[in-house]
Amino acid sequence: MRVIRIENLAHVVTVDDDFTILANATIEITDGVVSALHPDPHPHPETQLPRHAEADLQVVDGRGKLAMPGLVNLHTHLPMTLLRGLAENVDLQGFLRIVWAAEGAVMDPDTVRVGAELGALESLLAGVTTTLDMYFHHEAAHEGAVATGARHVGGPVFFDGPGPDGLAWAQRLDALAAWPERLRAIGGPTIPVAAMPHSTYTCSPDHLAEVCRVLTSQRTDRRLVHVHASENAAENADVLTRLGATPTQILAGAGLLDGAPSVLGHGVHLSAADRALVAAAGASVAHCPGSNLKLASGALPWTTVAADGIRLGLGTDGCSSSNDLDLWQTMRQTALLARLTSADPTAAPAVDIIRAATIDGARALGLGDLIGSLEVGKRADLILLDLDAPHLTPIHDLPALLVFAAGRGDVTDAFVDGRHVVHDRRSNLIDTSVLLRRARERGLVAADAARDA
Repeated sequence: MRVIRIENLAHVVTVDDDFTILANATIEITDGVVSALHPDPHPHPETQLPRHAEADLQVVDGRGKLAMPGLVNLHTHLPMTLLRGLAENVDLQGFLRIVWAAEGAVMDPDTVRVGAELGALESLLAGVTTTLDMYFHHEAAHEGAVATGARHVGGPVFFDGPGPDGLAWAQRLDALAAWPERLRAIGGPTIPVAAMPHSTYTCSPDHLAEVCRVLTSQRTDRRLVHVHASENAAENADVLTRLGATPTQILAGAGLLDGAPSVLGHGVHLSAADRALVAAAGASVAHCPGSNLKLASGALPWTTVAADGIRLGLGTDGCSSSNDLDLWQTMRQTALLARLTSADPTAAPAVDIIRAATIDGARALGLGDLIGSLEVGKRADLILLDLDAPHLTPIHDLPALLVFAAGRGDVTDAFVDGRHVVHDRRSNLIDTSVLLRRARERGLVAADAARDA
């Protein structure tokens, strides 16, 4: 039995159904599971936490710190850390032209592994413990991310054509059929078996239906569909002109909104009819305000989408469009943009934003029973923030402090599945200097390819 006790915490933001916040608290983790949450560092004898043999117990001093669930990034492309800054001052279509050229030139499996490891490390240091990551050479990406200790949700990506990885359609379907067994072989925290058709403008309706069929045939209780949908107006117009339906209608017709949980990346330009389809299917939208603003793709109407009963999670998108994996910035952008677009200063309250970045993201992945909140019996995915900072002093409204003042630099520790993967702002698992050297080398090759494009 392995026990970690985090003592003397100033605050614990549980994000349970009541959004309980504990003061002067202790968290105990036993074999990766939250086994106790106690609001008093000096409990009465009859309520004391059980004692453990010293060899089995790791004690972490939480003095002056806040604990909360690890953040969930619901849409990104981790290996694109190597392409950061290569496609600037363009819209979505111009961005894709440059980035796809660079990817085709440099992103072999070894490079994808490096980029995913780099992105997962950046994420963990910023408090993101779970990532929904769409990228080709999915096995290499998963291996790279898992090496950092992250809960990494990936899977085969689908294009009608060969795509940057050069695979034929039948090979992509075979990869999905084999994915559950490969996941078991690679290891890592529990995740769903995910299928990731890129979009309705890169996958035909017939092919999308095939993806649905293969995914449905998998013998697993946890499945997921992740796809870009209605990211900008030009995408909607193109799909409507060629196929006579919106991206959401195409997905629904292919069966990809039914059965397995579905996460639509962006969803900026969902019509009222689209939103009704998404809500009826219980699908979720990954809101990526940073990328949407930078590419001038539009502003998702947060209050309207939420009022229609659609679960909203938060994503950073990839580093080649949003330039970083900072979900704290995403939380702040989400709240401010929701208030601007609705002309309502009460829109998107801080509690709702924190839920979107934690439990709602976990539920969107079909993992809400395991992670997303700090509750006894759940897996211990949590982070610690240092509150001893001028910008976090004094504390009047803790949720507002987290959304509008805290940032990734305040994160000191991260635990994933009960494993202490980041301690005192450094990885416990990988040699960061070696990783950065390899990333710089591959980045130079990517830059040459992007320059030619």
